[in-house]
This record gives sequence, C-alpha cells and structure tokens, in this order.
Amino acid sequence: MDRTEALEKLITAFEAYYDIKREATEPFAAEAEFSLHDEQYFLIKSARISEVDTKEFVYFASVETLDMETLARLDETAWERGTAKVQPHAEHRNSDVILYILADHVEPEAMTQIKKLRHYKSYRHGFHGWSHYRLAVIELSSGKTASNRQGRDQEKLVNNIICNSSEQH
Repeated sequence: MDRTEALEKLITAFEAYYDIKREATEPFAAEAEFSLHDEQYFLIKSARISEVDTKEFVYFASVETLDMETLARLDETAWERGTAKVQPHAEHRNSDVILYILADHVEPEAMTQIKKLRHYKSYRHGFHGWSHYRLAVIELSSGKTASNRQGRDQEKLVNNIICNSSEQH
C-alpha cells in the first residue's frame, strides 16, 4: 500500500466523528477536529451540576523519509498549531493535539526519538484544563509502528486501520 492509499484510509476512518480539513496547510496533508460538550444536571436542565468541553486537534503528515529534522519540524508545528486553537475556560477539560505520520521509511534515530517526544500544558494550574500531545508513526515499507508514551492508543489504532485492513485484501 502506498502513502496516498494509507492516508486516505486513515482519514476515512476519522470522518464519522471528526471535522476533516483536507486542504491543510504545509507541512500537513490533512487536519481534523473533534469537539465534545457534556452537561450533567439534577432533575431539570436548569439545575446544571457541571459542564465539560473536550477537543482534539489531529494532524496527518505523509513523508517519504522521516528523519530527525522532519520529525522535529512536524512535532513542533503540530503542537504550536494545536495549542494555538485552545480556548481555556472554567468548563474546559482538555484539548489534545495528535499527530499521525505516515512514512515510506523511518530512519533509526528518528524511530528512537519518537518515544521521547512529549508536550504538556496546563491552563491556570489545571483549573481551566490541559493539553496532552500524542504521536503515532507508521513505516509503510515494513509495517513498523512507533509512538510516544501518550500515543500508545493511537499507535494501535493506526496499526489496525492500515496494517490489519491491508492484510484482509
């Protein structure tokens, strides 16, 4: 499976729940956004106990070779763009930034560095929420996947969507 097919398959998996922007700006091939507003109330809606807002800002990158320089650029750009969209307030719980990178080849140094990348930001000491950073990378030539600590679930997800579904065809 080539990168274009893999990217299309990954984006298609997100379309049901995320707002997809396929005309993303460089260096990303696409962007997605998810918003959830939840309210809890007692007996009647006007007796509101709590409100919670959660968001996810997802970035999809497709590169031929993932080296240290490209990884650093994608990592920094995704975190900066994602956190720039955060609007913390009293009901804001979290706004997470997620980066998926599809590469034909991942250099060994970059594969090692992926596990070490982390970002975290709290707003008003956590009273107005926080932001975590999740990263998942797949090397299409070998089927190898890697993620940072927060992105383990994303690594499993991308592996299921791309690797397992391609074995069924």
